[in-house]
Amino acid sequence: MPGLLRQAAGELPAGLPRADLDGYLADHEWELALDVLLDRGDDHPATTSYFQILEEAAHLMGLARSAAWCAWRRREVLHGVIRAELRLIPGTRSTAIPGDARVRPLWDLGLVTPAGAPDLAVALIWVEYAQELPPGGAGPVRLAPLTAVRWHHLEPGDRIAMHERGATTGTATITEVVFPASPDRR
Repeated sequence: MPGLLRQAAGELPAGLPRADLDGYLADHEWELALDVLLDRGDDHPATTSYFQILEEAAHLMGLARSAAWCAWRRREVLHGVIRAELRLIPGTRSTAIPGDARVRPLWDLGLVTPAGAPDLAVALIWVEYAQELPPGGAGPVRLAPLTAVRWHHLEPGDRIAMHERGATTGTATITEVVFPASPDRR
């Protein structure tokens, strides 16, 4: 376990403070070390291999949600980050949206088919800072499109509609869009 965490730390840019990380590793506080490394990966450019190493460590620790988050972040390195504030329409869902990318609704991005109908796109939802988003609730989410290039026209402030089973069940206001880093960062 510590070898994987040290290997991931070695992939971060030189010069980052490491005292807290080294302390957690020395004290066998693997989960805290993983959390620090995940935070550093959010604050500084990280590669797919960085998140793959952390995913393996999380699996070994039995931390399924952390492992899923690492897989999600690895995907974002390749395809980009789309963050939004999602508001579910009261009465349209009877169940919560699980926080760990198990729901993949259709989204109206403003695109149209040649026939003039909405050209809906699929994206997974990761609920940030919570285990789930309750029916009628609102909160920050990350979206993982199945075809990211179809989302490249979006900018912060744009509103998109979420559709499930033919009905509009929510609206999302885009808060951040960052598309892929240069190939050498992947």
